[in-house]
Amino acid sequence: MQRSRILGLVGIAWFLLTVGVLAQATRMGLLLAPTDALQGNVFRIIYYHVPHSMLSLLFPYVNLFASLFYLYWRQRDPLKALTADAWAISSAEVTVVYATICLWTGMLWGRVTWGIWWTWDTRLTSMLLLWLLYVSYLMLRKLSATGQTQTLAAVLSIFAGIDVPIVYMSIRWWRTQHPAPIFLSGDPDAKMDPSMLPAFLWNLAAWAMWGIFILIFRYVLERRRQARDQDAALLAIEASLEMAK
Repeated sequence: MQRSRILGLVGIAWFLLTVGVLAQATRMGLLLAPTDALQGNVFRIIYYHVPHSMLSLLFPYVNLFASLFYLYWRQRDPLKALTADAWAISSAEVTVVYATICLWTGMLWGRVTWGIWWTWDTRLTSMLLLWLLYVSYLMLRKLSATGQTQTLAAVLSIFAGIDVPIVYMSIRWWRTQHPAPIFLSGDPDAKMDPSMLPAFLWNLAAWAMWGIFILIFRYVLERRRQARDQDAALLAIEASLEMAK
């Protein structure tokens, strides 16, 4: 009981801190960061599009490793497997949210700068494929009636994990309409102006904190659902034993 109370207080503190960082990040991105000389204020989408794009390539690895642990523990230690599965479903949902924001903000930005909503270049197509894979993952978890739902979903997450490095490297491996990377590109002309970097880092930190918060919050909900299902199964077994007497 004391441990749950401490964890609850930590969660509340993290939530309040996250809200504060989000407020500051929004203020810096919309009001304090300089206007881009070429694109004008539409460039401010970068403070939301790029952090969500980066994070939508990190949360899939939480899902991937959790799924691998589930496959390893499902026969050896079912309780540990349930814990891993809770992390897997939670991170998959966060991935879909962040990938959706990445795609929508990218489409808005592209409509203004390119004059089109969408183009089938490798970065956009591979990112759309990643989104579809995780939507399929969630649909499988929701609609499958087999007793192997978690196992099938874990296998699907491996294929989704393969797409992540393809998304990341697409603008390095192929010539695309998507802009070149602004970090770790080796091209001094492609780097972000230092005056814009603080607003970007604030937004990256803010959305990372928010993603961690909803990931853990969803994990706690999933563990409680698992506990309810276990209790219901035990009650059903006890009832059947009573009837058999």
